[in-house]
Amino acid sequence: MAATIKLSRIELSAGGVIYRRTRDAGLQVLLIRDSYGNWGFPKGHVEAGEDAADAALRECREETGLSRLQLAGPLGTTDWYFRFGRALVHKFCDYYLVEAAAEDLVQPHRAEGIQACEWMSPAELLGRITYSNARQIAQLALQRAGAGPAIEPGATRADGSAGRPRGK
Repeated sequence: MAATIKLSRIELSAGGVIYRRTRDAGLQVLLIRDSYGNWGFPKGHVEAGEDAADAALRECREETGLSRLQLAGPLGTTDWYFRFGRALVHKFCDYYLVEAAAEDLVQPHRAEGIQACEWMSPAELLGRITYSNARQIAQLALQRAGAGPAIEPGATRADGSAGRPRGK
């Protein structure tokens, strides 16, 4: 008899694409390297009673040590599936553009599994990000932060066209 996989749950997360402007380097975006060695953006579970925007700011602060962050607007939603034991989980992550003070110092939260935090230029960014859905979010973030048009021609928007479940 074949093993069956059932959709056991939906998980909701939120994260941020953190950027800053400096006199010397201009626009920079912060990436984190997680405990698996993957490069991406700070993100985590939305807690009970918390909305996605608040969760995104909290996760950005916790994972990077940055304290002077300001929400600059929504970017879109990514979703993916993964297995947890024999169950299939459908995870959604709402991303927000988040501005950091140029002089604020990053400190990776190693207890959370964050191995590194690194500021990079728009030209470096897309080549470093591990997952394609995060690259799509980065494209939109660069446009909204004023870095000009998308860097990779033909990139699609990660605006959550499938949407995430509401009211959950």
